[in-house]
Amino acid sequence: MASKSKILSIGGTGYIGKFIVEASVKAGHPTFVLVRESTVSGPSKSQLLDHFKNLGVNFLVGDVLNHESLVKAIKQVDVVISTVGHTLIADQVKIIAAIKEAGNVKRFFPSEFGNDVDRVEGAVEPTKSTYDVKAKIRRAVEAEGLPYTYVESYCFDGYFLPNLLQPEATAPPRDKVVILGDGNPKAVFNKEDDIGTYTIKAVDDPRTLNKNFYIQPPGNIYSFNDLVSLWERKIGKTLEKEYVSEEQLLKNIQEAAPPHNVILSIYHSAFVKGVQTNFKIEPSFGVEASQLYPDVKYTTVDEYLNQFV
Repeated sequence: MASKSKILSIGGTGYIGKFIVEASVKAGHPTFVLVRESTVSGPSKSQLLDHFKNLGVNFLVGDVLNHESLVKAIKQVDVVISTVGHTLIADQVKIIAAIKEAGNVKRFFPSEFGNDVDRVEGAVEPTKSTYDVKAKIRRAVEAEGLPYTYVESYCFDGYFLPNLLQPEATAPPRDKVVILGDGNPKAVFNKEDDIGTYTIKAVDDPRTLNKNFYIQPPGNIYSFNDLVSLWERKIGKTLEKEYVSEEQLLKNIQEAAPPHNVILSIYHSAFVKGVQTNFKIEPSFGVEASQLYPDVKYTTVDEYLNQFV
């Protein structure tokens, strides 16, 4: 069998990045993480870096904003996976330039891991700007002719499910639940380590080359109403429901301060506009992860919610 691609993670110490790094190591890929000098010496990530070290991860000191360090790191690998946070999304043009100069990369995964930014009709600010920047990065990747995969992993379970989509709450509701819109559009929820597993499976797979890679396992597609019904069954109780109209939600978004306005605008896209499931995945532009890899035993929303009962 061909040897497994060497993978460089940029943003590997971040929220979703660490799950992808772990999955990479578990799957037997030589795994590298780009770390800033300040991260290596600072206390904030020391526990995570120790954990990575014990797994056998290699650290390459460098910075997205330092071209030379970036090229040097990229020349040592086959695949680059970026999971940089929203403040660095636009700076991925620097990663693209470094990949182009290095000339050896077989696949680039830009920092996506949310909705398909080419199919987010009706999105509103402040989230719309982030979608626009991600779409610009896609166009830059394509213009340079880089081999790519865009991963759509939708709603992270750990962000969305512990409070059952109640932004201010710290636990799922037991009495009353607020539902956005009519609660009918379907959204997709994925556990973070499953996102890591699927992403790494796509790395050396020719079927995911130059495609959108949608992580939409059938057991994880729920509308707001479906989710509430599932929770009610689990706790054996009917909740009081308050529906917030789209008009009211848009007003709330405009009046909310950051980061609350960001969260609400993401909810608006996913649960009111239904941007995650309102189009058909066509073979011309995309493939679906659970169909490609039916062997992956993913955690369902149903299973995930059990811990909160």
